[in-house]
Amino acid sequence: MENKRNAVALGDFDGMHLAHKTVVTGAENATIFCVNNQFSLLQKSIFEKRYPNTVFADFEKIKNMTAVDFIEDVLIGEFNAGILLCGFNFRFGKDAMWSALNLREYLESKGIWVRILEHLDFEGEPISSTRIRQCIRDGEAEKANAMLGYNFTFENEVIRGDGRGKKLGFATINQKLPEGLCVPKYGVYESNTELDGKMYRSVTNIGIRPSFRLDTPIAETHIIDYENDLYGKTVRIELLRYIREERLFKSVEELKRQIENDKSSII
Repeated sequence: MENKRNAVALGDFDGMHLAHKTVVTGAENATIFCVNNQFSLLQKSIFEKRYPNTVFADFEKIKNMTAVDFIEDVLIGEFNAGILLCGFNFRFGKDAMWSALNLREYLESKGIWVRILEHLDFEGEPISSTRIRQCIRDGEAEKANAMLGYNFTFENEVIRGDGRGKKLGFATINQKLPEGLCVPKYGVYESNTELDGKMYRSVTNIGIRPSFRLDTPIAETHIIDYENDLYGKTVRIELLRYIREERLFKSVEELKRQIENDKSSII
């Protein structure tokens, strides 16, 4: 009896944005084969939780394979693929020599169906990871979130800061920005903070705090109506809207007034 053939969705899937989702939902119970393993828009730790049916390629192993070897050894040999799904701009094989159309042409004779998904537009232009990254760098969180289909999210362990926020009357949690993640435009954001499955409204500063300058950027978040100790815990933050740029304050009182204004702008 012939082994059951599998549906496999192919792509980079950096961020798993709305256009990617049209690929992975194209067949029931499809295995997601993430070929390049970039995680600049969605951390791998979050990716794995959201998409447990993902297989992450060893890119060093496959990057120099010919297109035919990749199809025969990996897609057919390892995955026993009977249906393949990919985006219109998918390329593979050494030096990215083959396109999605080449993939379809090669596999048709083997009775393997290849479904190629067309681009998905936002504001008249195709959604892409490159475009989303630029929005994040420009502080256009709302546009980035619209193309992602979810809020730009990161998680990391809460580390000890200098306690300055608490002294100012606005206790904060401090987190390093995850390695490899697209760094948002420095400034203050309306955010959500997830704690034990519950979302809390919050204000997050991304950057180097010009008034108390840091050497490397961090995320510093004030969680509204929450006061428990979170040191050492992994906390997830969602950026919703860019409020203002970082700036240098002339006095502690001026800083306190601005923080109060930032908080008031989201309540």
